[in-house]
Amino acid sequence: MSALNNHTGSIDRPKYSCALGGALATLSALPRTVPIVHASPGCALNLGYAIDAGAGYAGSGYSGGAALPSTNVCEEEIVFGGEGRLREQVEKTIELVDADLYIILSGCMVEMIGDDIVSVTRDTALRGRHVLAAETGGFRGNSYKGYDIVLSALFRDFVKKQCKKDSGLVNVIGLVPAYDVFYRGNLTIVRTLLEQLGLRVNTFFTESDRLEDLENAGEAALTIVLSDRFGVESAEVFQKIHGTPFITTGLPIGGEATARFLRRVAGTLGIGETKVKELIAREEDRYYKNLVRISNLYNDYDLQRYVIIVADSNYAPAFSGFVADDLGFLPELAVITDVIRPEEEAVVKTRFTEGREGLTPEIVFDRNEEQLLPLIKRHWALDHNDWYYDTMTPQVIIGSSFEIDLAADLGAPLLCAAYPVTNRVVMSRGYAAYSGAVTLAEDLLSVLIAAR
Repeated sequence: MSALNNHTGSIDRPKYSCALGGALATLSALPRTVPIVHASPGCALNLGYAIDAGAGYAGSGYSGGAALPSTNVCEEEIVFGGEGRLREQVEKTIELVDADLYIILSGCMVEMIGDDIVSVTRDTALRGRHVLAAETGGFRGNSYKGYDIVLSALFRDFVKKQCKKDSGLVNVIGLVPAYDVFYRGNLTIVRTLLEQLGLRVNTFFTESDRLEDLENAGEAALTIVLSDRFGVESAEVFQKIHGTPFITTGLPIGGEATARFLRRVAGTLGIGETKVKELIAREEDRYYKNLVRISNLYNDYDLQRYVIIVADSNYAPAFSGFVADDLGFLPELAVITDVIRPEEEAVVKTRFTEGREGLTPEIVFDRNEEQLLPLIKRHWALDHNDWYYDTMTPQVIIGSSFEIDLAADLGAPLLCAAYPVTNRVVMSRGYAAYSGAVTLAEDLLSVLIAAR
């Protein structure tokens, strides 16, 4: 395992946006919620298009995309302050757009001139409207940071404080809307699985969720973070304010990972071991029967592949474990593309080795798209006309639409499964747990068959 220096002069085709983009994507996934952007012209619209197209054409949500309210501050507001313009925008938005929750999001420019967006919420809150504010200037971080900023604001200012906890209710967070292209499907799959343990589950961002579920989330006995990084800050805020503990589990994909996930959740909540064993046995029976069905195809067409993974710190270890443990593929190189502090790298690396021996890829932390081909060549040297030469072929790439050119250079099939995904339409598809892993196997093997 190795790490490359992340601190390059520029980043070529980053696989995330600024904090405002992550905040917009998060709010667009909530029902009857309207973001009001206090920023320069173009910020909201450009980010809206990036969220929609990059997430498999996810749509614009209740009030997003070209319909997103924005102050579009210009020279006058930058010189004299834009709070008056923001008040006007909030009042008109409430007048024209029916919603249950309005949230003001700030861009870089208005934060630099010192506009107080929280004071505007105080003015409007007196009229009986839920109007909140979150400071999401792009310089605060990337889209994953924006997700945590908004969730923290919701947990702090919107979720009701509850003295009594419901031992059968849990919150599930950690999958960033849009930047996890399959977040809806993944959350639905995880919720369905946990319900079989007898739990009630708040997932907040699926078609089945209601804003009231978020408002009453303080009743939950546990918050499950399906990540080691995304949503952890929010879970800490939730624990501090509402007294609800949390665990981090990573994103479970496939048989081994999902069984570990279920045991971890059940053990934390004190759910009986017999119930967990029965659920795992039942789901594994169905899961492995599906995988057996493709064994003839796998063997007859010799579909085992070397795998190159280019994804964020949620998906890279999950994909690596799935292809190694469940498909018998050979993960060779995993390039993790989100911003990771040095102290976080060890936690991410641990996920690659959890529950398995050997078959772990070289792990590289690098956000720069232009470095990928040199990384691959460094990992597996080119042929120099030696008499005997071991090549990293046949291979397959699991990455984003940005890897299309790389796949063409290598002559390798590509499954676009990490943000941005612009060559597929994703609606309710998910890759989590048992049923999602079957879908992932279908997608990955279909890519290999189509390339024959």
